[in-house]
Amino acid sequence: MNTIEVSQWDLSALFKSQEQLERFIVTHTRRTKQFAKQYEGKLQEVEAETFCDVIKEYEAIIEGIARVMTYAFLCFAKDTTQGDMYAKYEMQTTQIQNLVLFFELEFCKLPSKKQEDIIKYAPHYAYFLQKLIEQDKYQLSLAEEKILLATSPVGVGAFSRLFDEHLANLRFNAPKIYKTQEKKAQKPKKSKLSEEEILTLLHHPKREVRKEAQKIFTKKLSKSRHLLSYILNMVRKDLHINMQLRGYKLPESFRHISNAATQKSVDKLVEVVSEHYGLVSQYYEIKAKLLGIKELKDYDRYAPLEGSAFTLPYDEALKLVLKSFGQFSKEFKDIATKALRKGWVDSHPMPHKRGGAFSHGSVPSAHPYVLLNYTQSRRDAFTIAHEFGHMIHQELSKKQGYLNMDTPLTTAETASVFAEMLLFDTLKTTLSPKELIPLYAGKLEDIFSTLFRQIVMTHFERRIHAQDDELKPEEFDKIWLEENERMFGSSLKLSKNYEGWWCYIPHFIHSPFYCYAYSYGQLLVLALFGLYKSQKSPNEREKFIRKYSEFLSLGGSKSPKELISAFNLNLESDKFWLIGINEVQKMLEEFKELVYAEDSVLSSL
Repeated sequence: MNTIEVSQWDLSALFKSQEQLERFIVTHTRRTKQFAKQYEGKLQEVEAETFCDVIKEYEAIIEGIARVMTYAFLCFAKDTTQGDMYAKYEMQTTQIQNLVLFFELEFCKLPSKKQEDIIKYAPHYAYFLQKLIEQDKYQLSLAEEKILLATSPVGVGAFSRLFDEHLANLRFNAPKIYKTQEKKAQKPKKSKLSEEEILTLLHHPKREVRKEAQKIFTKKLSKSRHLLSYILNMVRKDLHINMQLRGYKLPESFRHISNAATQKSVDKLVEVVSEHYGLVSQYYEIKAKLLGIKELKDYDRYAPLEGSAFTLPYDEALKLVLKSFGQFSKEFKDIATKALRKGWVDSHPMPHKRGGAFSHGSVPSAHPYVLLNYTQSRRDAFTIAHEFGHMIHQELSKKQGYLNMDTPLTTAETASVFAEMLLFDTLKTTLSPKELIPLYAGKLEDIFSTLFRQIVMTHFERRIHAQDDELKPEEFDKIWLEENERMFGSSLKLSKNYEGWWCYIPHFIHSPFYCYAYSYGQLLVLALFGLYKSQKSPNEREKFIRKYSEFLSLGGSKSPKELISAFNLNLESDKFWLIGINEVQKMLEEFKELVYAEDSVLSSL
């Protein structure tokens, strides 16, 4: 692969121009109106043998709507000043979607025998149709659903957009000591930093830089506390209204239904992970000694250990990721290489660009799009692996068609975290024992963030959504601090500045009760990766790889329980969660052994 300094999206797979998009909306609206005219109120007249053709046309219409909104969303993610364009197409596609809202509702009202016959003649859509039947008990009337859909762009969706635009446009003063260092290194002086860039400084080797970055970030956030707490309160209220209207038992119930997860399994996950918070404390007690800091503070969580402070150019990080993929599967490496060559990736921070990282599955007739904000850290290399894992999953599953390609959140993180483990495994073979210490530390911190921290966030959400009244910023602060302190115990002191850091987390706004899915996925991946590593012969490993690739290719065409059963794992078993926890314990023990071998002082612990 030729050297790549910056990757940028090519959106032509969706639309070659905004003018082409406008023309598409006109023709797609006409197509949708024809579908509604032909079938609304008449689905019961369609023979079961030919119903599959109707589903295919419905799928094509829904995919067309998604194509428009994917284009609008990616343009907005690239430049958050384009909110007016996003809002325009959101309104237009909502109107189109309203025309076909009848389809799923009418199918659910068909006699059970007719539904069974349709599923028999449309086996490709069996799981999709079964989910509709299961969710019917939470559906409102067609008229009510149309009202909710029509008002959604100016409801909680509008607050979600406001949240994104506001945070994307915040600029933070660079810490003075950081600017001095940049000047000495003859790097371009940068006085204003994005959210992504200021948070990256929490990984800086100098404690003064981390501490000042934390203060600067907190100070800027504090000026937005009223707005951000109001937005979160509106999300809470919207969720509460939906719970009452649809008859959900708990605020989080809707998420478990869409994830095909039972309340019992989620409760057990939360319980098991919470019971093992002590693993986090054990790690940070060792880290404090390695850093020579008597009392770790929140801004020390990601402090690099000796030997980990390095920069990794984008093209070098790509080579490492591609190497790790290639060692596992040629197919995975080929997809990632194609993505880089064909404009599927947007790699670096830019003014007004959305922070963070994601892989958008787009539509089956196009391809996924990956957003990164690469800042040359080790963590960023793992972010590439993570998002490329998503991308590979999405690319493989698109053969299932739009209605079946997306996976529930519980398995959506499988490929991404598995890809991180592949990169970690590759790096392990290239480093000395001393160099492995910061690598293990970084990986453990990533696991703690993905596994334990997400359960902290789940506890936080459960507590704030359990209350009816609007909460003040100080009340959010108190709950946030209490739940984080449970995880860290006495190993790390959370400063007062940290108490307001709930307010910039996007999942609380965009996807309430999303976070436990990260923990779910992390434990699932640890179990799968442990299974992969236990395959001793080349034939056994090749068999696992084929099975894993097939698992990803099935997308959301089967339930998570059925997908995972191919590996002889049972998601409903209480013992399942402990398999992943045991893998974390093993990694922590390996880290301790490396530390004790290299440090005679710590060996007495």
